[in-house]
Amino acid sequence: MAKIDEVARAAGVSISTVSYALSGKRPVAADTRARIEQAVRELDYRPNAGARMLAGSRTHIFALTEPFRLDTHAPTHMAFVLAASIAARQSDYDILLLTDEEASAGMRRVASSGLVDGVLVLDVAPADERVALARQIDIPTVFIGVPDDHDGLICVDLDFEAASALAVDRLADGAHRTIGMIGQSAIAYENSNFPPRVRRGFEDHARERGLEHHFRTTGQVRSSASAVRRATGELLDAGVTGLLLHASEEVHSAVLAELASRDLSVPRDVSVISVASTFDLTSLAAPIDDIPLVPQTSCDLAVDLALRSLEADPPSAGIYLIAPTYRDRGSVTPPHAAVEAVAS
Repeated sequence: MAKIDEVARAAGVSISTVSYALSGKRPVAADTRARIEQAVRELDYRPNAGARMLAGSRTHIFALTEPFRLDTHAPTHMAFVLAASIAARQSDYDILLLTDEEASAGMRRVASSGLVDGVLVLDVAPADERVALARQIDIPTVFIGVPDDHDGLICVDLDFEAASALAVDRLADGAHRTIGMIGQSAIAYENSNFPPRVRRGFEDHARERGLEHHFRTTGQVRSSASAVRRATGELLDAGVTGLLLHASEEVHSAVLAELASRDLSVPRDVSVISVASTFDLTSLAAPIDDIPLVPQTSCDLAVDLALRSLEADPPSAGIYLIAPTYRDRGSVTPPHAAVEAVAS
């Protein structure tokens, strides 16, 4: 089975030139295109999206690669799978879901088989093995997340650093001087790209605002209620009056339970902000301000960029960040000490 590098050698051009000629992404000289088309015919180079596009046809299918691991929080990830499916259907596309734990295996398979027009990448790791493959295959690839090595890639995500900074500003402007963050399980800071960015935004901006700040994870592989309550207690004992929560609904509930066990309420005793949550916070025991991560917003943009990548004037490689929005539910007020100081 011929590969794209064999076509490039036969036509005397680079692999990227073959890709541009077959996809129509960039203009290619007529004589160069003719040599490429001849090499495609002679080598019987068929199993790729570019060859189909040369013939003017598409499959109207995007592959969605989402490797489920032991530490995967299924509700969050399935929310993105559903959002990607909805976004694709709005453009008459279907989704082929790839859940191989070896993330690149399914992606490589569909890219070489001609089954799909492009690939959407979910659950992006900092050192993601799919990065190298995205640079090798000749169909569009859009990452919903930002790997450490993102040069030449199209990536979509919430601006997590800005979201954390926005939450820190709310607490700092509310006279909180000692703040804390309860994050995810420890392994999430190794396997996922966004928890470290939320933490980095929290710690960097807290330093910029001159705040004492503390951070706690909620378990090693999975968050447990006992670990969450222990972490919450440690932060409260350290004098924290404002909390950022970047975790699951279960973690939020455990934090509120620990506050209640100490006869502390939100926001009278402790101010709380949820950062990058994907679930409905109205079911919690207390209303909490939040800066949401909206799967549909991210997936709508990712699908749009994938579709535009199939056209003659594709989007530029780069990171497309979604600005955070703050939803105020009244869970942030000045701490008692600040209120008493003003009163006196």
